[in-house]
Amino acid sequence: MLKSIDPILTPDLLWLLASMGHGDDLAFVDANHPSARIAQSTHSQRLIQLPGMSMETAIRAIMSVYPLDDFDPDPVRVMMPVDDPDRVPDVQRAVLAEIERAAGRPVTPGKLSRPDFYRAAAASFGVVQVGDSSSYGCFLIRKGVIS
Repeated sequence: MLKSIDPILTPDLLWLLASMGHGDDLAFVDANHPSARIAQSTHSQRLIQLPGMSMETAIRAIMSVYPLDDFDPDPVRVMMPVDDPDRVPDVQRAVLAEIERAAGRPVTPGKLSRPDFYRAAAASFGVVQVGDSSSYGCFLIRKGVIS
């Protein structure tokens, strides 16, 4: 245990977050995502699983230590619903509220189609998969710098 570190942040997850550099993307995906296959293509080839965890709870803990990129106009990207690209699923609303709270500013996510999200996730630094089965609970979050 570490002081002031949320216990959700496991040693493997902390390693992944600390090993990233600014401008690196981390894929946060739901239980439905093909995370094992995608993680094999990432820079770290790491898949961190947080079974039974909701995306909102995991993001809250991660954003307590993760600096959001301030230089990129789209530091957060989401997977668009296939059936209705303009719809914002509840899980996305909840996660974006946590990111905005941590960042201290509004964040408008970029939207990616399902195939584009999979390609971008495969090019990310690593993958964090939660046990949340909410549809379209998939996010790419770009790491910034600590000033």
